[in-house]
Amino acid sequence: MFHGFCFISLCSGHGSFSNDPKLNSVVGHLLHSSILVPYHGWRISHRTHHQNHGHVENDESWHPLSEKIYRSLDALTRTLRFILPFPMLAFPFYLWNRSPGKSGSHFDPSSDLFVPTERKDVITSTLSWTAMAAILVGLGFTMGPMQLLKLYGIPYWIFVMWLDGVTYLHHHGHEEKLPWYRGKEWSYLRGGLTTLDRDYGWINNIHHDIGTHVIHHLFPQIPHYHLVEAVSTSTYLFF
Repeated sequence: MFHGFCFISLCSGHGSFSNDPKLNSVVGHLLHSSILVPYHGWRISHRTHHQNHGHVENDESWHPLSEKIYRSLDALTRTLRFILPFPMLAFPFYLWNRSPGKSGSHFDPSSDLFVPTERKDVITSTLSWTAMAAILVGLGFTMGPMQLLKLYGIPYWIFVMWLDGVTYLHHHGHEEKLPWYRGKEWSYLRGGLTTLDRDYGWINNIHHDIGTHVIHHLFPQIPHYHLVEAVSTSTYLFF
């Protein structure tokens, strides 16, 4: 249930929860804040990811590092970035400080992630996140830290690991590596087609069929309940 709840929140961030932007925003703030994610901050950076997937310098999600950036990393950062299980815990830290080689924070309205007109949105989301954090602190005093850890802390970190794992699986191959592009070699279509579909079996329903990731990247506003239909239709049209 926790995972399904979290993946519904991600739908609002894609604008696919509702055709009404205000409803998307309200639902997005309620659900994203509940899992300690700043709604607009993540929505905007994830939009950047969709618009630049497969571009070495401009992508936002599990993009490869250049040799120059890799060599500049200290031993601790290399360990946290590349040695399991640490990368599976990366999402909250990415929200605070992005990936190596990039600066800015999803909580900071002056970050280069955002344009000036998005400042109020980012502030709103940061305040919502702060309110949720305050609620958790209050619950910790009320029910005790161990009970809060059992009811929220452990499910939260399971969600973080699951999200990081699933995101990696959708954007990287295993035995066959996916291509990444620079400059004129990159295009939106080429980048979108270098994502991967994954079949999670009975977990597909919990993920709201996000395993259909290629069609999701090409048309991110398709509602999750039409993704399988869209894949079937596109397969029919092309083949």
